[in-house]
Amino acid sequence: MTPPTESGANGDAAAEAWLLMSDLVLDQDRRRRVVEATGISFGRSRAVRRVARQPLSMSELAAALGIDPPNATVLVDHLESDGLVRRRPDPSDRRAKLVEATAKGKAVARKAEAVLRTPPPALSALSDTELETLKRILTEATEK
Repeated sequence: MTPPTESGANGDAAAEAWLLMSDLVLDQDRRRRVVEATGISFGRSRAVRRVARQPLSMSELAAALGIDPPNATVLVDHLESDGLVRRRPDPSDRRAKLVEATAKGKAVARKAEAVLRTPPPALSALSDTELETLKRILTEATEK
């Protein structure tokens, strides 16, 4: 099967589907609800959620968040002063520091995840068949 080009019916349909998915996922109301639930900015909660899953080096965290290492340092400084994360030596590389969530940070991450895992009402209103079809399509799209 030939991959769709950026122009033409397939490309146009793919672009439209992508924009609809982006609107659904990047809904600003969800971000606002995360801020209300956690008491910190969405960007900070995103960082805490990452290190709550597993400790990351500063460079890994910067890469995961798509930010420059100096910005990651400033971000971690703020999160550390709020008691949400801590730095500790990396046992495999004493020159590096790992960032891990504290108990307070893990609680914040759980609050954010609870908001983010709740599907929008329009998605919940789909039938089981429609949801299975959507899951199949998204699974195929993410495996390519």
